[in-house]
Amino acid sequence: MKYLHLPVFLTEVLENIINDINGIYIDTTFGSGGHSFGILKKISNQGKLFAFDQDQFAIIKNTNQICDKRIRCFNDNFKNLQKILKNYKKNILKNVSGIIADLGVSSYQIDTPSRGFSIRFNNILDMRMDLSKNKSALNIIKTYSLEKLNNILSKYGEFQNPQRISRKIVLNRQFINTTLDLVNLFKRNNNMKFLSRLFQALRIEVNDEINALKKLLKQSINILKPGGKLAIISYHSLEDRLVKNFFQSGNIQGIIRYDKKGNNLSPFNKKYTQRIFPTKKEISKNNRARSAILRITQTHKRKKERSLN
Repeated sequence: MKYLHLPVFLTEVLENIINDINGIYIDTTFGSGGHSFGILKKISNQGKLFAFDQDQFAIIKNTNQICDKRIRCFNDNFKNLQKILKNYKKNILKNVSGIIADLGVSSYQIDTPSRGFSIRFNNILDMRMDLSKNKSALNIIKTYSLEKLNNILSKYGEFQNPQRISRKIVLNRQFINTTLDLVNLFKRNNNMKFLSRLFQALRIEVNDEINALKKLLKQSINILKPGGKLAIISYHSLEDRLVKNFFQSGNIQGIIRYDKKGNNLSPFNKKYTQRIFPTKKEISKNNRARSAILRITQTHKRKKERSLN
């Protein structure tokens, strides 16, 4: 087996989530298969791997490389993880040893001009990870009101004053069709940081990424077994902050709750919760790693857990 690109934090992920070579593991973002292939090399013949990806092309293109009875692939969004696993086999829930999620855009999506994710290629503004969905970045540009554009630019692009950007888009939307049209509209702001935040805001809105992540985090408590590991790789502060707060509290709101003895009621063990940054060596080999943060946690090993959603 071989994978098409170098996955971010491969060594760190494998070292931290493989705690039972006979266990069940889930790769929620299969992409080009890097993490999945790594897991398959580590687990035994009795181990199992379930791989998910909402991008039809990732599943069709990359699973063709796999001839392994230990893996089962699903073409679906990880927000539906619990439902799909339950329908597939009920006893999987609460029996999973490890879950990995590598958030953001896959290398394949970025490097495919027709997908419209990158400012490097001039193509129709699309940005859909799941091509069966109707909403694209172009649809947002053409139809969203000034108020809705302000909202997504503020929330997902973290622009402090998005009104000027939104107004310019609304006034010129009839001339915007491609990635280059949007880039040229903001020539004075034509720097990578500004454009990255603009494209990020549109992409997150198109794919409802933050809500999907929230659902994945909440479901992980009901899927992992006691002592199970959860590893999340994020690429911007919105995702990382959400993951950090969830690992600390066990709930999406990030509210830490305590029992009468003052013990944190989070289902995760603080002792095994860690944050890992890419090394200079990894960044030099894989430029995609430069903004990545890996957070890993483990559920308590006691049998009875309390879910605070």
